[in-house]
Amino acid sequence: MKANSSHANNNVHFRGQEGLTQLLEKHEGDVIYLDFWASWCGPCRKSFPWMNEMQNKYQQQGFTIISINLDAEYDLAMAFLKEHPASFSVVYDPKGITAREYKVKGMPTSYLISRDGQIKKAHTGFFTKKTSIYEDEIKQLLTKEVRSN
Repeated sequence: MKANSSHANNNVHFRGQEGLTQLLEKHEGDVIYLDFWASWCGPCRKSFPWMNEMQNKYQQQGFTIISINLDAEYDLAMAFLKEHPASFSVVYDPKGITAREYKVKGMPTSYLISRDGQIKKAHTGFFTKKTSIYEDEIKQLLTKEVRSN
């Protein structure tokens, strides 16, 4: 599967497939970490501080995080974000259209997308003991992509 790309605007909220498409087009040429989450997801609560750290650490190298919330109720997503602020863009998709398109199997699910829009890695779940592996995958893709340009 191919995806288009994006750089995140702090706490900017978009809606639905059009919102995701706009972000992917805006960040075309970046390495993207696309994350699907929901307010009821325990591991999602642990992933947000890490994603904020990665966004801040690698943004200047052409890396961005786009998260897609799948809560049916917008207020649940907003309550989660109030408790766990995001320094990256959030797309609200209550009908789960993008989740079906990306074949999301669990929460959270993340995809690491290269600068040419190809999905290179996929992870279901978030495990704090694996954050160094996740970060290495990001660094390798950023480094590889820079060298090939």
